[in-house]
Amino acid sequence: MQTVRTPEARFAGLPGYDFSPNFVDIDGMRMHYIDEGPCDTAPILLLHGEPSWSYLYRKMIPPLAAAGHRVIAPDLIGFGRSDKPVLRRDYSYTAHVDWMTRFVEALDLNDITLFCQDWGSLIGLRVAAENEQRFARIALGNGALPTGDQAMPRAFRIWRAFARWSPWFPIGRIVDSGTIGKLPEDVIAAYDAPFPSRRYKAGARAFPRLVPATPDDPAREPNRAAWRTLEKWEKPFLTTFSNRDPVTRGLDKPFRQRVPGARRCEHVTIRNAGHFLQEDKGEELAEVLINFVATT
Repeated sequence: MQTVRTPEARFAGLPGYDFSPNFVDIDGMRMHYIDEGPCDTAPILLLHGEPSWSYLYRKMIPPLAAAGHRVIAPDLIGFGRSDKPVLRRDYSYTAHVDWMTRFVEALDLNDITLFCQDWGSLIGLRVAAENEQRFARIALGNGALPTGDQAMPRAFRIWRAFARWSPWFPIGRIVDSGTIGKLPEDVIAAYDAPFPSRRYKAGARAFPRLVPATPDDPAREPNRAAWRTLEKWEKPFLTTFSNRDPVTRGLDKPFRQRVPGARRCEHVTIRNAGHFLQEDKGEELAEVLINFVATT
């Protein structure tokens, strides 16, 4: 598998992102993660989605760490400071789940509080369901666990076609389009930083087509198995969705209806936030997580 590594100079001086880098080897690839806060406390694992990277969590990490939590925010393979296979065919849903499972094992994380959004939820919910003993609680924001049995919203179908066919794939502008507030130019540039050319964008381009959208999708059965585990999940499970995301609007309801732990946690709506609620309301979302951990 051929990979590329974004030059470290691309990450110098990014606004609001002065965290020390950490790296672990996953299948011969370097995977980057942020690790802040006291190392002897139970971890909060923050999983980003598409086409962002751990920069998305820069507003949340400091308050979570200040509250006494160990905060871990990895860059998925293909994103951020992590290595990037250059061919789209080298990415699969199964591979991403395997890579994240190996990351959790490599750091020997236990008693995990998971927060996941977008593709972070497709990966994170699978990892949690398949390694239930390592996870203490789950918080889900603007995410889902599709099995191919549900009709996909029009906004997603448009996005999938754009990712596949558009010759122009501006990562920072895409993130900006998923927020309510207009992002400053230096923040848009920071989202672009890991992707200096199209050769670095195969992972971001691949994700939309990997979402299980048809009944014959190869991820259908593993995701159904994960749902069966979640339908018995008695541990705390919080849904915290924004009110202005056309892609995931209403997708909290299946979790609130089917997951026992979610029925015992009051749903939290993050108002005036778009798809990337971490960007629009990061500090508010951090307080929601702090309260979630403290009260469960």
